[in-house]
Amino acid sequence: QVQLVESGGGVVQPGGSLRLSCAGSGFRLRYPAIGWFRQAPGGEREGVSCLSMTDGSAYYADSVKGRFVMSRDNAKNTVYLQMNNLTPDDAAVYYCALSTTVVGWSLQAVEYGLWGQGTQVTVSS
Repeated sequence: QVQLVESGGGVVQPGGSLRLSCAGSGFRLRYPAIGWFRQAPGGEREGVSCLSMTDGSAYYADSVKGRFVMSRDNAKNTVYLQMNNLTPDDAAVYYCALSTTVVGWSLQAVEYGLWGQGTQVTVSS
């Protein structure tokens, strides 16, 4: 079964850190781009970061730049999102998604066709 499986969400205090994982199952993560998105209650799905699988470059939304780091482990067929200095504005369901059509990089959700089930991140004191 072809799917993406996220894990690592949880409850953290403001200023804390979490590392999210996204494992590919049933295929190899070799498509053009894989991204992390988030959606808060009542909000739209927002692109957080994107990893170009062709050259390994990572791109970030301005809201997380300098705090989040996206990386990959090819041997484990997994990508990660290290999130540091979290704030309540970062609370959301986080999804990883894969694109077969992106050239370079993109944080537009419409360009991603395969999505994971999401993992909840709560930032609260």
